[in-house]
Amino acid sequence: MFNLAPVPVSDLTGRVVLVTGAGKGIGAELVRILVANGATVYAGVFPGEAAEDLPAAATVLRLDVTKQADVDAALAQVRAESGRLDVLVNNAGMIAPIGPLAELATDALAPAFAVNVMGVHRMALAALPMLRASQGVIVNAGTGAATTPMEGWTVYCSTKAAMRMLTQMMAMELAPDVKSFFVGIPPTDTAMQGVIRSAGLNPISKIPQEKLVRPAVPASVLAWMCGAEARAVDEVLLDVRQEIFTKMMDLPA
Repeated sequence: MFNLAPVPVSDLTGRVVLVTGAGKGIGAELVRILVANGATVYAGVFPGEAAEDLPAAATVLRLDVTKQADVDAALAQVRAESGRLDVLVNNAGMIAPIGPLAELATDALAPAFAVNVMGVHRMALAALPMLRASQGVIVNAGTGAATTPMEGWTVYCSTKAAMRMLTQMMAMELAPDVKSFFVGIPPTDTAMQGVIRSAGLNPISKIPQEKLVRPAVPASVLAWMCGAEARAVDEVLLDVRQEIFTKMMDLPA
């Protein structure tokens, strides 16, 4: 279904990157790619979450993006140890609760907004002084669900749409010192996709697991965005399936 492959990532030696939601899936794979290409990586992992096999070279941080104390402590550690931050990757996200809109309690929407929208704003605000100093980049992990309503995904579609607009606001108000990007990620073989399949409420849930994109594909694109080349990209709203990335992929003829 998706003819995609990882993109090559340039040498990232000297660049300091903070990744949220780094304990599993695309976030963990991103950490591995960044470390393999020489970056200094801070991996934000949700407290109590069993993290995947992360490289020893990555610094693991206790980081709940809904908690100001966690965010402040994480950024203070980055500043104390590295003295700079070049890239913030807002990868932490949640899709729950999945279900018909009319059956969702209004208050049940709050946790996803706290992570997918307010958490992105909170992280960006805390990282802003160091990002301004480094002429850095904010990369927000997005999805096509930000612009396409999907049955059962009231929370996910709404919060990702808000993140998309938040990214556009960042791009407008933080430029030229800081560049901001929203990178749409196609259906990927992660634990979140397992939850989607179990719910079975829309066409995305019907995609066979073997047809899903490998985590290395979007992770490589996010890693590429951590390189110096990203500052030359003028588009704010991007997608892994766009030509800017597919032309770099080693795809069969």
